Amino acid sequence: MAHPRLVKPETQGLVHLTVLRTEQLSPHWLRVTLGGGEIDRFRAMGYDQWFRLFLPLGGDEGLERLPAKANKMFGYLKYLRIPDGVRPVMRNYTVRAFRPATATTGAEIDVDFVLHGSAADGTAGPASRWAESCQAGESVVVIDEGLTFNPDRGTDRVILVSDETGLPAIAGICAALPSHATGLAIVEVPSAEDALDFPHPAGIIVRWIVRDHDVKPGTLALQALRDASIPDAAIHAYIVGEQALATEGRRHLVGERGVPKDLVSFCGYWRVGAASPAPKSQRATAEAHS
Repeated sequence: MAHPRLVKPETQGLVHLTVLRTEQLSPHWLRVTLGGGEIDRFRAMGYDQWFRLFLPLGGDEGLERLPAKANKMFGYLKYLRIPDGVRPVMRNYTVRAFRPATATTGAEIDVDFVLHGSAADGTAGPASRWAESCQAGESVVVIDEGLTFNPDRGTDRVILVSDETGLPAIAGICAALPSHATGLAIVEVPSAEDALDFPHPAGIIVRWIVRDHDVKPGTLALQALRDASIPDAAIHAYIVGEQALATEGRRHLVGERGVPKDLVSFCGYWRVGAASPAPKSQRATAEAHS
């Protein structure tokens, strides 16, 4: 029986949140914890739950002008009509961890940002720059998008592969897997300090690969997948990160290992040489610092 590739969220409305705190985890990882605002409307699903994150690089006015369905075609067109310089930057992120409210604290969402470049010298992208400089109390808006890892495709035996951009998703999946799950997680990172350990079932082997700076991201993870032993029993494979890693990894598993297509979840988060475009006003700021 084939199962859908994506699992839709319970709700997809705008959820206004605030920054509670930030924490530098490693040279290339910074954690931003969100909460307050309308967090009671957010429904945690576990696994690799992801969302659209709107950053107020043009001030809170842009957040207030966001259309209700900014992640859909017509809503996105309305979003684009917000003037440059006011329009929030939109990026996709994964829930690294969700902590429900207690008697003394509100619910919280941890979001881990990969830091590329430097905010100080203008080489960082808009999201990295915001994460490095945001302060407690700042506003953001999120729209839940659900899961790419559909647990109905199997949780007993898994193969998880990513570059550093997929580490939060891999960690989230491992936190949600049953304790008896077995398999392999391959995670490629740009430095040994970025190999941030995470809880996982005892039967999941985590293989860290540190990439040299002149090696294309995803290349080593893809080779490790090709070299890995794959069990004969049914597995659920999950491959995310740089575009070539996701597409070539899926092609390898389906074409050379005989894994059924509907048991391979994959997503190209980004592509080398094709950074997400920044608004003109943000590009001008970066150029002024270069």
